[in-house]
Amino acid sequence: MAKCEPANGQIATAQVADVVAIACPQETFRHKRVLVIVPDGTRTAPIGLVFKALHAHLGGVTDKLDVIIALGTHQPMSEAAICQRLEISLEERAGTYRNVKFHNHSWDQPSALRELGSIPAAEISQLTGGLFAMDVQVEINRLVFEYDQLVIIGPVFPHEVVGFSGGNKYLFPGVGGPRILNFFHWLGAVVTNPMTIGNKWTPVRRVVDRAGAMVPIPKLCFCLVTEGHGLAGLYAGTPESAWDAASELSRRLHITYKEHPFKTILSCSPPMYDELWTGGKCMYKLEPVLADGGELIIYAPHISEVCVSHGKTLLEVGYHCRDYFLKQWDRFKHYPWGVLAHSTHVYGLGTYENGVETPRARVTLATAIPEDVCRNINLGYRDPKSIRMEDFANREEEGVLLVPKAGEMLYHLKNPPPWAGGVDPVPR
Repeated sequence: MAKCEPANGQIATAQVADVVAIACPQETFRHKRVLVIVPDGTRTAPIGLVFKALHAHLGGVTDKLDVIIALGTHQPMSEAAICQRLEISLEERAGTYRNVKFHNHSWDQPSALRELGSIPAAEISQLTGGLFAMDVQVEINRLVFEYDQLVIIGPVFPHEVVGFSGGNKYLFPGVGGPRILNFFHWLGAVVTNPMTIGNKWTPVRRVVDRAGAMVPIPKLCFCLVTEGHGLAGLYAGTPESAWDAASELSRRLHITYKEHPFKTILSCSPPMYDELWTGGKCMYKLEPVLADGGELIIYAPHISEVCVSHGKTLLEVGYHCRDYFLKQWDRFKHYPWGVLAHSTHVYGLGTYENGVETPRARVTLATAIPEDVCRNINLGYRDPKSIRMEDFANREEEGVLLVPKAGEMLYHLKNPPPWAGGVDPVPR
């Protein structure tokens, strides 16, 4: 594995080029058809820094060097948006990068997918610790079979479904089909966000890596660990080895520990989350420090959509805790499991007993989504115009936390409760 992890400071452009050169010998890539897999705009990372170094090193020796956006189920990106993701100008696109084809992943078009096979029930039972025992079909974008080499470039952050993002996750769900996606998202929801996020070897990670092993095209992965606007670590190797090393650095850099939980959290969504489907990360990363009975406010005046792809289902189902679905499974099992998973992750932990749902804490939307819609989907509402960020600042000792850019940095308690992986101090 090639890597750069400076003890102090951030990685320079020349160091990125050195890692690319070590990981990608030109003779090995000569006349190869290379497909570069990158995330969409909902992930913060200097993707362009690595892509441009890769193109400069290999663009003259490969027969093809194209890009596909690992959308999962997110919305397709425009040509201009992809250029922005790759940090190239429209003029550079027309010049230096004119031969690079851009593709968006089409997760919901069966004709765009090819089946790789299935993970059998017995193996799923082993991978999930007995939580599930069912055959899981694995599909991937058929474009990958038009290339000799896959190169993944993506960041590693704490993640609500898989534990830490990155590695094979840019294949599944990045360019994968809906069946594997729906399965492991619901698996993560059953385990719960607080018991998953910031942990490495989760059941979902085991399933994702197993699916990744089914892809027959050679894979090279560049895992990026960001700090601020720069790059603190770069690792190149197999998706498994590069992710393993990068997640260790992410664990050190991307988790903030607090002494006590907070009764009120103002979680401010950055513009890169343009619908609640992605803006929900403002809850995921902060649920572990939200006090019982507290309130987390997702402050996002720019968000007016619940979800373009899945909004119809969410408006019908609403947002609920895990047990609301599990205890009424016959009623809900026919809905897309990935949508149910998102619902539980945004709503947070809670109980469902005798037909009554009780949240552990409340989630309130201060967005451009109308009040009646918020109420109908079972979330709270505040007029975003009534909120002043400064009113929440510098009040941590009072139990009030302001997070100006939420969604990527994970917050944990130094002494977490049992529902977040801690030990119950009270004998039972």
